[in-house]
Amino acid sequence: MLDTTQGGSAPHADERHDAFTADERRGCLFALSQPPLMIFLAVIGCLLLLASLHDLFVL
Repeated sequence: MLDTTQGGSAPHADERHDAFTADERRGCLFALSQPPLMIFLAVIGCLLLLASLHDLFVL
């Protein structure tokens, strides 16, 4: 069986709020700073650039 006893007092509302907002503050800029995502976006951007240059100068 699980032990459901509490070892101390429950955290205050301010402490719980600070814990959640620290993770939420990261947001989209944190996701964009990840190297695999940036490599993927760079590859897609290069492919789009090559396709547009091909349309402009070759066709």
